[in-house]
Amino acid sequence: MGGVSTVGDRMDRADRGDRVPKQDRSRATRQRLLEAAVACLAEHGWAGSTVSVVAERAGVSRGAAQHHFPTREDLFTAAVEYVAEERSTALRALFPQGASGDRHAVVSALVDLYTGPLFRAALHLWVAASNEEQLRPRVTELEARVGRETHRIAVDLLGADESRPGVRETVQGLLDMARGLGLANLLTDDTARRDRVVAQWAALLEETLG
Repeated sequence: MGGVSTVGDRMDRADRGDRVPKQDRSRATRQRLLEAAVACLAEHGWAGSTVSVVAERAGVSRGAAQHHFPTREDLFTAAVEYVAEERSTALRALFPQGASGDRHAVVSALVDLYTGPLFRAALHLWVAASNEEQLRPRVTELEARVGRETHRIAVDLLGADESRPGVRETVQGLLDMARGLGLANLLTDDTARRDRVVAQWAALLEETLG
């Protein structure tokens, strides 16, 4: 008797076998939607990035998109959260063993975070949030969390001691500067000037952080 499987046992195993691929497909669909939303925001801005446009780009139906993200705000808030996670992951991946004291490399990497399509997509959502009452509190909360995480990563990589006067403000000034360079990059590629600014900030950090 113990070696004989019942119909119920076989159905349970079959059900479990079906469920895993469905979960994988669901995760893959969600990933495609997030990536498509980021690309649409970067290329078309908020006005041109509807759920239908994103679903078409992702190769899924509008109904499938709304199954994962019931509202447009849900979709694009999740997309920018995905962007933030990708930015943090990308930065840490550059220095898996730490920055080894190379502050110029850290400053350059931080600036790069703000000059690519991920930042461009986030910026479009900021602009939309400034005019969309429903979207604003969600994006504000998300960006505050992203800002704290980015600051924490910068402190770790720079080896900054924030117990010293002025150090926290210096690190925050670096991030504000990087964001400003990212905004300038939306209009024109000013790589040469950006390289000079990065070099100057790295020198200032060496002097300030010791």
